[in-house]
Amino acid sequence: MNPWHAPRLLNRVADTLLALSVLALVAAAAHWFAHRSWFSLRAVAVEAAPGHSLRHSSESSIRTLGVQPLSGTFFTSDLEAARNRFESIPWVRHASVRRVWPNRLLVQLEEHRPFATWGDGRLVNTLGELFAANAAEADDEGALPELSGPPGSTAEVIRRWRELNEWLAPLELRPVALVLSPRWAWTVRLSNGTTLLLGRDQGKPIGERVAQMVKVWPQVAQRLGATDTIDLRYPNGFALRTTLASTSSKTSSTKNLSAAVAQRQR
Repeated sequence: MNPWHAPRLLNRVADTLLALSVLALVAAAAHWFAHRSWFSLRAVAVEAAPGHSLRHSSESSIRTLGVQPLSGTFFTSDLEAARNRFESIPWVRHASVRRVWPNRLLVQLEEHRPFATWGDGRLVNTLGELFAANAAEADDEGALPELSGPPGSTAEVIRRWRELNEWLAPLELRPVALVLSPRWAWTVRLSNGTTLLLGRDQGKPIGERVAQMVKVWPQVAQRLGATDTIDLRYPNGFALRTTLASTSSKTSSTKNLSAAVAQRQR
């Protein structure tokens, strides 16, 4: 059939071409409208996200790394690229960027809340996430625990640190440094300077070994005084290495006590 002799088909083709022409015209007008200088970004407001505060992200770093590179208009600015720029700022964990009519952006920032330092120089936030920032800037948070472990062990190390806090509470001691070795053996330094050798999670659970030490420690400490190292890698007790100072000669000696210390207290 000759299409020129089909009026309905011709009408449909004509309507389609007209619609495409209108769409092209609208798209061109929208493109022209969106790029007018009236909608060029005039201001970028930066604030803390609801429920958060900005304690470490300085205004200068925000301006240098986040605000200054932004370009485009209200319609053409790349919000995803802007979000990535702000999240590249040290201490910024998450950024939310949205348009505010007619020519502004509103940026809301959520900072990392430092929980501890990590062995590779990074920090750990309260969610157990590692991030890179200047640890010296976290001083206003108080002294941070020093944690370390093999790749992927962050959550495990934090869990053990919290357990030790609970286990040692009766002695009014807390862990200030905790290391998980590549062989998955634990070593912890306490707030009084004593080092605990916990070993690996095999045999008698570490929690039971620590509880055994906590039970008898007041009597042991009263007898021996300051202790350098407590070795809890024994199933039925622990061994001590302590430095005893002589007030007359001002010399020191090191004593190794057997694991029977704990057994005798049963």
